[in-house]
Amino acid sequence: MMGRLEMQENLFYRFRIEDHVPQDHLLRRIDWLLDFDAIRAELAALYSHTGRPSVDPELMLRMLLIGYLHGIRSERRLVEEVHLNLAYRWFCKLGLEGRVPDRSTFSKNRHGRFADGDVLRRLFENVVEKCIGFGIVGGTDAAIDGSTIEADANRDRRDAPDAVQKIWSQKDQVQRPVADYLAQLADVDGAAQSGPKRKSPKYISETDPEAAWSLKDGRGRFSYETNYLVDTDHGIIMDVEATPARLSQEIVAAKAMLARCKERHDFRPDRVAADGSYGTGPFLAWLLKREVTPHVPVLDRQHQTKGKYDLSHFQYDPERDSYTCLEGHEMPLRRIKQAGPGQKLLRRMTCPPRNPSS
Repeated sequence: MMGRLEMQENLFYRFRIEDHVPQDHLLRRIDWLLDFDAIRAELAALYSHTGRPSVDPELMLRMLLIGYLHGIRSERRLVEEVHLNLAYRWFCKLGLEGRVPDRSTFSKNRHGRFADGDVLRRLFENVVEKCIGFGIVGGTDAAIDGSTIEADANRDRRDAPDAVQKIWSQKDQVQRPVADYLAQLADVDGAAQSGPKRKSPKYISETDPEAAWSLKDGRGRFSYETNYLVDTDHGIIMDVEATPARLSQEIVAAKAMLARCKERHDFRPDRVAADGSYGTGPFLAWLLKREVTPHVPVLDRQHQTKGKYDLSHFQYDPERDSYTCLEGHEMPLRRIKQAGPGQKLLRRMTCPPRNPSS
């Protein structure tokens, strides 16, 4: 006989949420590694000593971890998922009846109090310290790399820096990313910049100026770069640094991660592996000075000619001040611009036209 589903409400339920979260669940495997005692002490200075008790900061940090681990980018959806999902409720210690914080409260703390206190980095470093304590960090070999992440910025709302600055000046109020960007510019105004020199950006976004205009993945878009320092024994990520998606910032991030890991975890790898974008002379010299052996291809832009001949393919005659091409033709240097006072003389090589019969 075919059964029929009938909903029957019990007056009392005997339910234990602990029994309904599998032992191999990702959140259960992570939960025992977390220790919020030290972070709670750091956060105490950011809260007032009077007034009503706030939402427990540990609850909001646990919610943030759920969002990162399960790819939930929307704060509104994160609040809804934590309210409905038993495993999420267990991880956040809410039980069946615990109230999930309102989205606005969650967002305000995330972009305000947590950002000022650098809490998320301290939580990350706490997990790294536990990995070191368990002996799964070798400490001798490391790798550095970066991944491009598309920014949440309309590619069509872009312009030259001066034009965008003019647009912002005409608005009564700008968005939070823009305000943070302008405040950062004011802080570093006149300060020495670290890392290789770079040109001013061709485009910046009107809504997310920290993002860099990138052509790395095909069609131009605004992007960020997440840079990782990884211990290669068990693939433990030792440090992370987010930067705009600019090639010059990768080396800046690599130096920052290596220096920070040395200071906070005494992590001093003997060898570092990276791709060719890190193979600049100054960075390789920086590693060797610190007795770190680089396993990095040398970035030699002089010979990156895309199939064209470079200067090394031509023979120079200092007496005649001319070059000889591969086919034996003399290529005298001739003046193409009259040099003014204090200017260098501009010259170029000219090659005789090829003989069609040859």
